[in-house]
Amino acid sequence: MKRATWLLFVGLLLIGLAVPGCSKDSGKLTVATDATWPPFEYVNTDTKAIEGFDIDVMTAIAQEAGLDIEFVNVAWDPLLTGVAQGTYDMAISSITITEDRKKDMLFSDPYFAAGQIVVVGINESTITGPGNLAGVVGAQIGTTGAFEIEKISGTTLKTYDDIGFAFQDLMNGQIVAVVCDNPVALGYVGENPTKLKIVGDVFTDEYYGIAVAKRNSDLIDDLNKAIAALKAKGTFDQLADKWL
Repeated sequence: MKRATWLLFVGLLLIGLAVPGCSKDSGKLTVATDATWPPFEYVNTDTKAIEGFDIDVMTAIAQEAGLDIEFVNVAWDPLLTGVAQGTYDMAISSITITEDRKKDMLFSDPYFAAGQIVVVGINESTITGPGNLAGVVGAQIGTTGAFEIEKISGTTLKTYDDIGFAFQDLMNGQIVAVVCDNPVALGYVGENPTKLKIVGDVFTDEYYGIAVAKRNSDLIDDLNKAIAALKAKGTFDQLADKWL
């Protein structure tokens, strides 16, 4: 290969390699969310806009850190895969920070504490919590709720792409319980107080974080500084009062 052509090739190659690592400076950052998890993230049926606690949290963090973002509505499994593969810059979607997920993506500091809880039909008297949970139990696929059900002897896990379908099956008597994050459970029970009830206490300690593609490691420090600043200002408490 002639020297001039070789130098041109090397220059183009270096430019191409530099682009993926500079997403922070090359325009909007894509933030994936699975908008099927009210009140954290859902699609407003009137405006068709993605709304919720997580959406407001991420918007506030972006403003504090000076980041230009756009939300993308993605199903749960493709969301996690997309962050792991670098298809999306970040994701905020009630994502529990786990050691297993840390193998594939980076996480910000926690911005919310949650835990799993059991929801049953209003007339259920046998199931009083995770300790005597038995039968077919629903959870959203790939969530910590699903993982916890699999640990409980005597249960059969039924997974759903949308947690709302799990609650619908529960109200229709097709499953005996749903396991999910406690704020989500409170939301569905609050909307259906004559059909659903929570039994037992929160039985896991979990923390939500913003998932970040490994190629965007330079974002972590900015996100963490913004989270700390917003906590100090009381912004998260205000948003919790609004949504939760």
